[in-house]
Amino acid sequence: MRAPAKGRDLTQGPLGRGLFAVAWPVMLSFLLMTLYNLADAFWLGKLGKSALVAPTVTMNIFFVALSLAMGLGMGGTTLVSQYRGAGRFARMRQAGGQTLILLLAAGSMVALIGLSFAAPILHALRTPADAFPGTLAYMRWILAGMPFMFTFFVYQGISTGMGDTIGPLKINAITMGTNALLDPFLIFGWGPFPELGVEGAAIATCIARGLAGVLGLTRLLRGEHGFQLQLSDLRFEGRLMLRILKVGLPMSLGQTGTALGFTLLIGIVNTFGSAVTAAFGIGHRIIHMAMIPAFGLSQATSTAVGQNLGADRPDRSMRAVKISCSIIALVLLPVTAFMFFCGASIAQIFIDDPEVIRYGHDLFRVTSFSVFVFAFIMVLMGAFQGSGHTVPVMVLNMSRLWAIRIPGAYLLAIVLGLGPLGLWWAMFLSNTLTALAAAIWFSRGTWKRKVIEEELVPPGPAPAPAATRDDGLA
Repeated sequence: MRAPAKGRDLTQGPLGRGLFAVAWPVMLSFLLMTLYNLADAFWLGKLGKSALVAPTVTMNIFFVALSLAMGLGMGGTTLVSQYRGAGRFARMRQAGGQTLILLLAAGSMVALIGLSFAAPILHALRTPADAFPGTLAYMRWILAGMPFMFTFFVYQGISTGMGDTIGPLKINAITMGTNALLDPFLIFGWGPFPELGVEGAAIATCIARGLAGVLGLTRLLRGEHGFQLQLSDLRFEGRLMLRILKVGLPMSLGQTGTALGFTLLIGIVNTFGSAVTAAFGIGHRIIHMAMIPAFGLSQATSTAVGQNLGADRPDRSMRAVKISCSIIALVLLPVTAFMFFCGASIAQIFIDDPEVIRYGHDLFRVTSFSVFVFAFIMVLMGAFQGSGHTVPVMVLNMSRLWAIRIPGAYLLAIVLGLGPLGLWWAMFLSNTLTALAAAIWFSRGTWKRKVIEEELVPPGPAPAPAATRDDGLA
C-alpha cells in the first residue's frame, strides 16, 4: 500500500473544498500579521515619533531578507508538493532536508553580514541622528533572529507543500501573541522587566521568531503532521539542492526587486507632499487587506498544481486554477466595487483631512478595477510557483514595478504634469498590463511540466503499480 501522509491530498476529492481548506488558514495568518503590526506601531508610537524610525528603516532590510527566505522556501514547497503528489515520500523528506540546510545557511549568512555592516547600512540610509542608537540596537536584534525566521519558513514551506496550512497558522498565532504580550513589558519595563524602549520591541520580536523556529523544527523532527525528518535527509545532495535553487532563486530575485521598486516608488510619491503620501499609505493598507483572499488562494493553487503535476494530472492542475479564479471573482468583485464607490469614506476612517480624503477618493476610483485584476495575477503566479517554473513570476514581478509602474509614475505624474492622478494611473496600468501578460504566458501551457525527476523503475518483468511506489513514510 502507498504510505499515508497527513496534510491534504489535493489530487483527489472535490477541488473547491480542498482549495478553500488550504487557503483559509493562510488568509487568517496574513490577517494576524496585519493586526500585530498595528499593535507594534501602537506601543512604539507612545515613545514618540523617533521610536517609529527604527521599525520603518529596518523594514527595508528585513523585507530583502524576507524575500530571500520566502523565495528559497518556495523552492522547497514546490518539490515537496510534487513528490507528495507522485507518492515518493522518501524523496519528499529529502527535499525538505535539503531546504533546511539551505535556509539555515542563508539565514546565518544574512545575520552575520548584517551584524557586521549594520552601522554603515544605517548611515547609508540617512537614519536621523536622534534615532540612530535605538535603530542600530533594534536592527541588530532583528538580524540576530534571522536564522530562526528562516527555519520557520522551512517548516511553513514543507507544511504548505503537503497541504497542511493549519500547523503554520497555530505557530503564527502562538508567536504573534507572545510578541504582542512581551512588547509593553519590555518596552516600558512593566513588572520585573527592565525598561528597554525601542530595543525591547526588537527583543520581543527576536524571542517570538526563536519560538517559531524551535516549534517548527520540533514538529518536523517529531513527524507530528506526517512529515518526519531523519538524519539521512540532512546529508548534502547537490542535484536536489540545485533543483531547489533553480525554483527558488527566481522567486527571491523577483520579490527582492519588488521590494526595492516600492522603495523607489515611495520616493516619487513623497515629492508631492504629506497629503499624497498619507493617501498612498491608506490606499496601500486597504489594498493589502483586500488582497488577503488572493494571497490565500495563491498558496492553495500552488499546492494543488504541485501535487497534481507530481501525480501526472495536469488537467486537474488547470481545473484548480480555474476554480481559484472563480472564487476570487466572487469574493473581490463586491469588495473592489465598494472601494470604487466609497473611497472617500474609507480614507476618512483613517484621517479627517479634506485634502487627504480627496486624494484617497481619486486613488480608489482609478485603481479599484486593477486591484480586482491583480488578484488573478496572484493566482496565476501561484500556478507557476507550484509547477516549479518560476522565471515568469520573476519577470512579471520585476516588469510590473521597474518597466511599467515606476517609469509610468514619473512620466505621467511629473513629465506630463498629472500630479498625484498620474501616480494612480501608473498603478492601474502596471496591474492591468501585467495581468494581460500573465494570462498570455499562462495560456502557453509551458507550466504544465513537473520539475521533479522521473522515478527510476528497477528492471524486472513488469513495472510496479503506482499504489506501491514509495513507502518512505511507513
